[in-house]
Amino acid sequence: MPKLISSESQTPRSKQSGVEHALPLHTPGTASLLLAACIATIAWLALATQTDVTVHRMLARGLSVFDGFERLSSYLTNLTVFTVALCFSFVAALGRSPLGRFFRKPPVVTAVVVYIVFVGLAYNLLLRHLWTPSGYRAVLNECLHTVIPVLSIIYWVLFVPRFHLTLRQCLLWLIYPLGYLCVTLWRGSTSDFYPYPFIDVGELGYPHVLFNATLLVLAFVTLMGVFIAFNHRRPH
Repeated sequence: MPKLISSESQTPRSKQSGVEHALPLHTPGTASLLLAACIATIAWLALATQTDVTVHRMLARGLSVFDGFERLSSYLTNLTVFTVALCFSFVAALGRSPLGRFFRKPPVVTAVVVYIVFVGLAYNLLLRHLWTPSGYRAVLNECLHTVIPVLSIIYWVLFVPRFHLTLRQCLLWLIYPLGYLCVTLWRGSTSDFYPYPFIDVGELGYPHVLFNATLLVLAFVTLMGVFIAFNHRRPH
């Protein structure tokens, strides 16, 4: 296993300059690169398959390809899997572009992992009982909601070192889930489509939906706290 190097093991000069190392650190091991590439590949393939399924379903209803992409972007799972694919592609490719270095920062990778783990937990605890896919749809479903979250956790545990996390960074992590909720409720008010039953304003009404949304945000914050606590307890 590659040696884990935390941000606290940087040289004093590096600390003073505020430079934060990107992943994989220094001399990346083959295992870290292969796992990152594996996660990115599965995520891209799953997203491409889900896109094909969604677009064809919308075309069969007499709607357009644009409607298919709009419906695809309505689901938190699809948006988060796209983020995972993008992030781990940069981690595996070791790109030196500004965008590549951004996605390879330990706090950013950790935020992406928290997002996909939250998606996996929410699906398996709240939504799995709603339908039972078969054939390749079952494989796709497991890739999106189980395989990618589990592999992301494994990567984080093995290859993301302990890092310094500020309160500002923690608050920035909340932009993604809060932004998704706001945009989804706004889109639902114009189209009357809500991707998940627990935020369906048409069926539940705004008071109930806002209560459910509050519980989801609290669950996300709790998951954040678990990752932050684990990071804090890691050895230097």
